[in-house]
Amino acid sequence: MLKKILGAALVGLMASSMTAGAQNYPDRPITLVVPFAAGGPTDVLGRVMAQRMSEILGQQVLVENVGGAGGMTGSARVKAAAPDGYSMVLGTVGTHAQGQTLYKNPAYNAMTDFTPVALIAEVPIALIVRKDLPANDFKEFVAYSKENHAKMQYGSAGAGSATHLGCVVLDSAMGTKITHIPYRGTGPAMQDLVAGRIDFLCEIISTAKPQIDGGSVKALAIMTSTRSAVLPNLATTGEQGSKDILAYTWNALFLPKGAPADVVKKLNAAAIEAMNTPIVKERLEGLGATIVTPERRTPEYLATFVKSEVEKWAAPIKASGVTAD
Repeated sequence: MLKKILGAALVGLMASSMTAGAQNYPDRPITLVVPFAAGGPTDVLGRVMAQRMSEILGQQVLVENVGGAGGMTGSARVKAAAPDGYSMVLGTVGTHAQGQTLYKNPAYNAMTDFTPVALIAEVPIALIVRKDLPANDFKEFVAYSKENHAKMQYGSAGAGSATHLGCVVLDSAMGTKITHIPYRGTGPAMQDLVAGRIDFLCEIISTAKPQIDGGSVKALAIMTSTRSAVLPNLATTGEQGSKDILAYTWNALFLPKGAPADVVKKLNAAAIEAMNTPIVKERLEGLGATIVTPERRTPEYLATFVKSEVEKWAAPIKASGVTAD
């Protein structure tokens, strides 16, 4: 009987301690893991959000870059962290949707191993090619690729990244088998494209735009259903006869599984306030990101969205036969 009383008291003490912890949250810095190298588009978006959320929460949100395995290494670190709200990850379509099919043994289950916080933004992907590639629009690119695919190469920010899967979708739709060259991040891949050592990238618009504007690469299509506000003159793949070739990434905040509801609510509110801040909106839109509409910012929406994205990307990945293991 005494053991039962002591056990009940211990459970009550733990529960009250967790409640108090949630009420005082945050009382120390929070780590936001960006699962890619510093300087890339996900990193830039994460730092913009972290700076404003730090001001809102009254505690530093510190960005830590943990790259590897298409973003899975950093995401897995957060999955294994204590669910106390002090470790979160900036997930993407690659880390929390495509990787679930791309890897034979993914490091986690994106739908059950995390607590969703908020979907932040969606970012289109552009098809950019080396300056001297003899194609000046998307139709010419498809024709050239079909004729020369055996000797062509495309780069990516790493196997399993959104930039890799964008080109997988493209390659599959064209019926070609172009060699993939994975890099350790967007920077070195872009350097080799500018130098003409690879033929093309399916690159996130925020990092593609400076090179397009500078004339060091050619942009042939935006791989979404609508044009981008930051590159309004770049026609979509659909406008150029290929409506089924769509590629994009998105960014969302996740905590480890089992995070307290009060903590999730507070972080969600801070993320929404950050998204509504004019300077944040301006900077994210300048990156080519589209901030999601209010009804898509809840944890509940993000949970259903991740499930639908895992299902959506499973078919083209399986059809292509590509794996990242």
